[in-house]
Amino acid sequence: MDKIYIGIYGGVNSGKSSLINRLSGQNTAIVSPERGTTTDPVKKLMELDGIGPAVLIDTAGVDDDTSLASSRVAKTLQTLDIIDMAVLVVNAGATGEADKKLISVFKKRNIPFLIVNNKSDRSDFKKIEGLAETVVEFSAQNAPDVKPVLQALKKLKPHTEKQILLDDKISSGDIVVLVCPIDSAAPAGRLILPQVKAVRNILDNKAVSVVLQPGELAAFLKLPIKVKLVVTDSQAFKEVSAIVPPEIPLTSFSILFARLKGNLPMYLKGTEALADLKDGDKVLILESCNHSAITCEDIGRVKLPALISKKSGRKLEFKIVPGLEPLPDDLSSYALAVQCGGCMVTKNQLKQRVAALAEAGVPVSNYGVMIACCTGILPRVTEIFKED
Repeated sequence: MDKIYIGIYGGVNSGKSSLINRLSGQNTAIVSPERGTTTDPVKKLMELDGIGPAVLIDTAGVDDDTSLASSRVAKTLQTLDIIDMAVLVVNAGATGEADKKLISVFKKRNIPFLIVNNKSDRSDFKKIEGLAETVVEFSAQNAPDVKPVLQALKKLKPHTEKQILLDDKISSGDIVVLVCPIDSAAPAGRLILPQVKAVRNILDNKAVSVVLQPGELAAFLKLPIKVKLVVTDSQAFKEVSAIVPPEIPLTSFSILFARLKGNLPMYLKGTEALADLKDGDKVLILESCNHSAITCEDIGRVKLPALISKKSGRKLEFKIVPGLEPLPDDLSSYALAVQCGGCMVTKNQLKQRVAALAEAGVPVSNYGVMIACCTGILPRVTEIFKED
């Protein structure tokens, strides 16, 4: 299940950190009367009653006037790209221009939000009218419980449609082979999240998953067993494609996640830009998780640039954007962007990023789609989805 990202915004000393601590039931955020106590956004992962797994993001005051104000506010505004819901904390009804600008951004981006009018126990407390559909009067210091805020968040929670991984492609009793290479790029002692989610999804559909490495695939396929589908890590596309008979459907974990969280038709269309690349063109490689690229087998930073350069026959400039770091300001100067499967982020976060690229006119592809194109097997590994 995707986590809900909830951004907590407001002016300096409005009570954002205190509210975070009340919601989490822990001293997650530092609380101090000193201005500018919260600098970089602070994230807290927890289970919220009635909402489910959530990431609470404590942010710096949007009206910060300290010496580091501009960089702090910039970091705060960057979180708008990754949140699903927003809470604006107001100090005893005193709304300033910074608060109103945030409300305008929430509405422009269609971000569900509510206002927590904090410090309701103060004698100068004022009610708020007309700024939001939902306003909760609250005291983060003295209210007996935080239920009113949780109830408001529950009502505000965006509707999440069922996400389909393999549900419409397999049935009870089907055998699905998952090819998971264990090389220097694989995490020690565990599978990566797409592989784990695929196993769980197969179990949920009462099908059977067989997990093996490329070296064991040929021998397994010789057994008198009917295989419904083979799913491989994109890095092993070429080797696996040569082994799997054409009558057995083949795809990759990355393509599955491109369909699950992204826009597969858009990625397929974006891949066509590969043929139009010119010497000196700039290509964005978009990761969605943070990891240390210390091996020569890193897919996004080593293998993918090499494949794209070889396939296009051009001398290209590559820029890596790790995690959910902001996209470059000069997006329009890029000829192509290649997004990873997005297993570590929400569908909304991926949607926000891809929308920014589309608005700038940058063709967008996906790791698995691009690798399949560069290895000449794209039609085969997307055949199973042609009727989507």
